[in-house]
Amino acid sequence: MRNKGAIRLLAILFALVSLYQLTFTYVTKSVEKKAQEFGAGDIKKEQAYLDSIRGEGVYNFLWIKDYSYKECKELELNLGLDLKGGMNVTMEVSVIDIIQAMANNSKDETFVAAIAKAKAMQKDSQKEFVVLFGEAFESINPSAQLSSPDIFGTLELKDKIPFGASNAEVLKVIKTEADAAIDNTFNILRSRIDRFGVAQPNIQKADVSGRIIIELPGIKDAARVRKLLQGTASLEFWETYTASEVTPYLNAANEKLVAINTIAEPTTEATEVVAEEVKEEAKEEDVALLDKIEETATDSVTDLNAKEIAKKYPLFSVLNPTQRGSSKAVVGMSHIKDTAAVNQILAMPAVQSVMPRNLKFFWGVKSIDEGGNVFELFAIKVTSRDGKAPLDGDAVTSAREQIDQDKAQAEVSMSMSGEGAKVWARLTKDNVDRAIAIVLDGYVYSAPNVIGEIKGGQSSISGDFTIAEAKDLANILKSGKLPAPAHIIADEVVGPSLGQESIQQGMWSFMIAFGLVLVYMFFFYSKGAGLTANIALIANLFFIFGILASLGAVLTLPGIAGIVLTIGMSVDANVLIYERIQEELKGGKGLSLAVSDGYKNAYSAIIDGNITTLLTGIILYLFGEGPIKGFATTLVIGIFSSLFAAIFITRLIIEASLKRNRNVTFTTKFTDNWLRNSSIKFLEKRKVFYVISGIAILVSIGSLATRGLNQGIDFTGGRTYVVAFDQPVSVEAVAKSLDVVYGHAPEVKTFGGDSQVKITTKYKIEESGNEVDDEVEELLYTGLKPYLNGVSKVDFLENNRKMSQKVGPTIADDIRQSAVLSILFALIVIFLYIMVRFSNWQYGLGAIAALAHDSIIVLGIFSLCYGWLPFSLEIDQAFIAAILTVVGYSINDTVVVFDRIREYVGLYPKRDSVEVVDSALNSTLRRTFSTSLSTMVVLLAIFIFGGTSIQGFTFALLVGVLVGTYSSLFIATPIAYDTSLRMTKVKKK
Repeated sequence: MRNKGAIRLLAILFALVSLYQLTFTYVTKSVEKKAQEFGAGDIKKEQAYLDSIRGEGVYNFLWIKDYSYKECKELELNLGLDLKGGMNVTMEVSVIDIIQAMANNSKDETFVAAIAKAKAMQKDSQKEFVVLFGEAFESINPSAQLSSPDIFGTLELKDKIPFGASNAEVLKVIKTEADAAIDNTFNILRSRIDRFGVAQPNIQKADVSGRIIIELPGIKDAARVRKLLQGTASLEFWETYTASEVTPYLNAANEKLVAINTIAEPTTEATEVVAEEVKEEAKEEDVALLDKIEETATDSVTDLNAKEIAKKYPLFSVLNPTQRGSSKAVVGMSHIKDTAAVNQILAMPAVQSVMPRNLKFFWGVKSIDEGGNVFELFAIKVTSRDGKAPLDGDAVTSAREQIDQDKAQAEVSMSMSGEGAKVWARLTKDNVDRAIAIVLDGYVYSAPNVIGEIKGGQSSISGDFTIAEAKDLANILKSGKLPAPAHIIADEVVGPSLGQESIQQGMWSFMIAFGLVLVYMFFFYSKGAGLTANIALIANLFFIFGILASLGAVLTLPGIAGIVLTIGMSVDANVLIYERIQEELKGGKGLSLAVSDGYKNAYSAIIDGNITTLLTGIILYLFGEGPIKGFATTLVIGIFSSLFAAIFITRLIIEASLKRNRNVTFTTKFTDNWLRNSSIKFLEKRKVFYVISGIAILVSIGSLATRGLNQGIDFTGGRTYVVAFDQPVSVEAVAKSLDVVYGHAPEVKTFGGDSQVKITTKYKIEESGNEVDDEVEELLYTGLKPYLNGVSKVDFLENNRKMSQKVGPTIADDIRQSAVLSILFALIVIFLYIMVRFSNWQYGLGAIAALAHDSIIVLGIFSLCYGWLPFSLEIDQAFIAAILTVVGYSINDTVVVFDRIREYVGLYPKRDSVEVVDSALNSTLRRTFSTSLSTMVVLLAIFIFGGTSIQGFTFALLVGVLVGTYSSLFIATPIAYDTSLRMTKVKKK
């Protein structure tokens, strides 16, 4: 092998990078273990510990860089919600509302009809709504103009849509404004999510325009999440106090807190008098809070007088008063762990009594330090009788980021409506040399100082902005004029107990499957070659986890299945190499030459087989969402790492052994002659197998036509809940109870035991909003109350409801369409690859026929068996992942056979074609047996120990591997042979 030094260096670097990436996971788990010990079962105390060290260095990498806990958390291997518990939400920004707002809710007949028609068209189309609206408008009235004064030719849009603008130009402006509104909504949601206090939240824009996917690990209160995410953005402009004006009140508040501290233990006559004054105002929880602040100061500050300082200055031990902030309205700064304590202190009646009634406090939305730990507190002045802001977001007509040419700094230009301009002029006139706070959702985004009165509604907001920050602020300011409500169209809640159960089941299945593969390779290929393959498999596993961590990928339960399956399939490369080496040894070559030629001759089949599987994985990644994407990610990574480990690492080990004159064996006395000299007449019996497969296909099609498939809510839309009870329940009784509250009997199935059920309902699935979601959950609790033994609704939602999932009809249509496209596209790509690679379309036809055969039979078995097998056989996204994996596995098997046939045709051109094909098929039987058996062993381990949530997925893979192995031998090759024979006869004629 050439370049051994470079390959060895690459392997070492690969291992070091993987080790480096995985150390962050080790560090965070160690820190969290200490937090658990510190909390001693108290979750709030545990979280307080983690908050206190959030920005502190917990890991020093080779004395080069100090990593904080927060940075380590961002770099650790992420666990998906099915392993960790939490909530996954898909939101869709209402582009319809954006268009209607831009047109000032126009009543123009063509406009109204076009909106309605575009809504109907959207159900069966993947096009963006703006495009559909343009098509609908054109079809209803080709002569109508979108730029007319009755539609988009409004005063507010006159600068963007000139009089007489074409419909195409107007649609372009609408698209630009809609995209900006979507970006703004995305920023607002991201800001809200950052305040949930969730570790490793994930928010990203989906491939479909206007959709946003949010993952919140560890979230328990799903109702609160839905309410916060779907709440309307509230943009406000407030007058402010200065720090010098507020400081005396803060000092007075601190004195009150000192007095409260003396209630329990007065020390002098003076403090006794003060203590008596605050007895009426102080509450038990206030005293407890001050004790907690004192205790925290003692634990976290190294100063010997920390406890005394916290007692003397309880407010200023958690709030650092400052005259130097980003704005004149900043009155103090706090560490993120102390902000809750500051809020509680400022809300105390005793503290409120010394504060002006028109003083409010808001936190800044962004931290002011690099570690993301310190936040500013702003003092807001309430000047209206009703307590509302003097100006809100409706006054803003436009905002954009720009560069100040004089200062070469980013700034924001803002325009206001006529009425808004008047209020803005008064506000700026009354607050010269003071700050006006721009507040969204109760957090200050900016508090610029007013230089002078601003008339005409044209303003420029400057500050220490980056271009990105200026753009974000401009989008925030535009949120009031172009409301873009975001609705939840799909969500999934996984309880922490189900997540923990999934981790245990996933790890058991993983360890058992991996152990079985190691034992099999050691037994079949001896301690020499078998041990070498096992070292490569372990290295492969290490590399996969290292790459997942370095890419920031999320490890899910289907992802674990993908890793285990990859390990099972990666055995194939070792098997192909070892079988080739044995053939060379049987031919009389020496060990060193046999190893060299064995590797060289195996490359073709290995590369072809893995490329076809890789193509399947890429298609899964491009078309899939959620669990499919997680499965595809690990599958693709596993293919590359397993190829590297099987081809290079094993060869480095074997050649190192040969260099030391060690004898490397590639078989054992028990397996040496297994299927070695078989002489099965495959082609002679092909018509028998055509009949067998034909009957299986007809039965499958018959069942699909009559029974159909048990489609999951991924394809139909609906809500699913997994609910656990203290005792076994009757699914019929549960369905009957829910029939009373829902007005229809939902589908109720046993899920993983008699005391756990899966409930699926379509009740009000067409409707959206917090009220509907709350109503469905309330009715669920009401219907199940007779079986809950007095459990409250809160406990039911947190503990008994293990998982909930909602898929709206629109997203269900999209999932169904993407599933069909992914399968069709996979088949087309594989056909083209086989045809080009083998320079023969008959091979491609044989491969595609085998894949169609496999897919139809797997679908048929799912159709025949659902309802009477003790696990779910729903057709959902995971099933599509299974079908495409079967496609990849089957084509891998088929390509290896075709590769050997092509080789034998070249080696024996004068032999009868039937004899050549049969010989080629027989020569691959040992490889087929080893690969299929190892993969089946892996899948059986996952099926038995992996838990109910992936049993249907694994069952599809088990059936697919069996059928795929059969089709590669008895369907693909005979069809390729028969079509080639027919074409030869046609040419002769």
